[in-house]
Amino acid sequence: MEESSAQRRLETVQSHLLHGGDDRSLRLEPNFTASLQFVNSHTYSVSLPEKLQTGKWNVYRSVRSPLKLMSRFPDHPEIGTLHDNFQHAVENYRDYKYLGTRIRQDGKIGDYMWMTYGEAATAREAIGSGLRYNGLDKGACIGTYFVNRPEWLIVDHACAAYSYISVPLYDTLGPDAVKFVVNHADVQAIFCNPATLNTLLTFVSEIPSVRLIVVVGGVDENLPSLPSSGVKLISYLKLIGEGRSSLQPFIPPRPEDVATICYTSGTTGTPKGVVLTHGNLIASVAGSSLSIKFNSSDIYISYLPLAHIYERTNQISAVYYGVAVGFYQGDSLKLMDDLAALRPTIFCSVPRLYNRIYDGITAAVKTSGALKEKLFNAAFNSKKQALMSGRTPSPMWDRLVFNKIKAKLGGRVRLMGSGASPLSPDVMDFLRVCFGCQVLEGYGMTETSCIISIMDEGDYLSGHVGSPNPACEVKLVDVPEMNYTSQDQPYPRGEICARGPTIFQGYYKDQTQTREVIDEDGWLHTGDIGLWLDGGRLKIIDRKKNIFKLAQGEYIAPEKIENVYTKSRFVGQCFIYGDSFNSSLVAIVSVDPDVLTEWATSQGIKADDLGQLCKDPRARAAVLADMDSIGREAQLRGFEFAKAITLVPEPFTLENGLLTPTFKIKRPQAKDCFAKAITDMYDELSASDHQTPTSKL
Repeated sequence: MEESSAQRRLETVQSHLLHGGDDRSLRLEPNFTASLQFVNSHTYSVSLPEKLQTGKWNVYRSVRSPLKLMSRFPDHPEIGTLHDNFQHAVENYRDYKYLGTRIRQDGKIGDYMWMTYGEAATAREAIGSGLRYNGLDKGACIGTYFVNRPEWLIVDHACAAYSYISVPLYDTLGPDAVKFVVNHADVQAIFCNPATLNTLLTFVSEIPSVRLIVVVGGVDENLPSLPSSGVKLISYLKLIGEGRSSLQPFIPPRPEDVATICYTSGTTGTPKGVVLTHGNLIASVAGSSLSIKFNSSDIYISYLPLAHIYERTNQISAVYYGVAVGFYQGDSLKLMDDLAALRPTIFCSVPRLYNRIYDGITAAVKTSGALKEKLFNAAFNSKKQALMSGRTPSPMWDRLVFNKIKAKLGGRVRLMGSGASPLSPDVMDFLRVCFGCQVLEGYGMTETSCIISIMDEGDYLSGHVGSPNPACEVKLVDVPEMNYTSQDQPYPRGEICARGPTIFQGYYKDQTQTREVIDEDGWLHTGDIGLWLDGGRLKIIDRKKNIFKLAQGEYIAPEKIENVYTKSRFVGQCFIYGDSFNSSLVAIVSVDPDVLTEWATSQGIKADDLGQLCKDPRARAAVLADMDSIGREAQLRGFEFAKAITLVPEPFTLENGLLTPTFKIKRPQAKDCFAKAITDMYDELSASDHQTPTSKL
């Protein structure tokens, strides 16, 4: 009886999925989302029952591949590993430009010089052979500890070709974190540059697994000697020479072999090693290839950290399509100059930079004069209205206004990607209008080989992160303590969980934490709260992790509130604090110095000392008033408003230990750093008869 019932239900599922013809025009009428029934003009994902025996249709898959989770590229199913992927590129794009850098001549930085795919393949073989020459066996962990440049990718390709495991190290990590990762992963060889070599040398005697240190950009004659350390120290060029003199055959990996251990920076505790296989990474990129396609004529600029999974998967996609990758100089202050020289067609970034672009353009418009400001607003509104209604905007607006803005990124960008944190809908729409290109936002994490969901090309609705990657399935799980359930109206809400061939193998040497995030059915619990919009598009609305309770029992998700307050023109960064001993929130605000100084000048307040200005009660009152206004617009609940603020002139940075390399606030460290200010704010609030918005240094 059970078997026949299950069989009937399976047939129902298949009928449900196949209704509507080919996968690109699939229409599900009706499509059930928990108890919600709706009919869509566009469907981006389909709902399925998690188990045949239950009635809940709560699992979502991409409409592009509803019957099977993708694990390979549809056009090239033979590509199962990173090595296969690069071999495919070498065979098809051997003489195409691949890796570009700007060469300094006569003290001046010049144009981009290029290495072809074929030349990169030759260097890859030499590096891999050099590692074999130095006695490193298959499966050894190889660390990369330097900023983006061609050698980073060549080393990574060598690791794939000779079955080594790459262990990226953020070049901004402090000595303690680097030492921990190297020892935890038993790294045997480290590629570094002269700057990071100096860091390594401070604790070289404390990393006993390391046998070889290779200095990229170093000269052998200038390298220090390491007597009796047991560590061989050589230049990158010398390793290439050793490899060329003793070329070794490839040792191709299998899809199930570990490709990399990516250590997440972690906002608390020590870094965790995310174990990803070749199959994981190929599945993630293959799935997203159904939504976003690069071309061999595309040019991509690499400046996001290669140690981060976002940039890593972009590079895997670039290789598959034969894209040319130009590197920035290594100095973020010179990025705009590099963009002008490279003129990329693909630009991937993070909201932090996009917000700066938005702020810079809007500030320039406001100071351009009444006539130019009026022209910009007319052009912007006309073009936005055309885009949102599916019409082609008048080219007149680009000629009059927007071409000058496009030129800031080189003038050829056809695709912008955003990830790592939520991008404001206003900023997304602004970028689409000003740069006249597709702007797509994705959502993912290291543990899912990057991409959980991504927007589809042609989808102009902002404020969401698209539909599931065809390589994974997604469901929302009730979080009753935060009042998020699948029965919520008008949209189901809950913790985002993902499952499929993109999910990591576990945290390296840490089964306890692995079991905390992957349940017995194979679902990875992300800690993010989402909801399903009409058409099966995912929207991130909250964060389960880092939640805390106020004294009156209300749960607080500080990151959500921080994202709201950073929309204030005065706020560069914001740290929200609260605990179970107090009934109100307080905030540490790193101010935007230009905005605060400009405000002070307009008010006749002395503004030559930013530190003193931050202490001025009038400045604090103005900032808090603006934050309150922003909070009301975002419909924060009463207990979610910061009741007191402290203004600080210094930003939260990697260097002062308040940010992770992915620009997330390290909450315990921030709490310790601002302990006195937090205590002072609560003292003032408790001394007040009524909890009115106040501020205190």
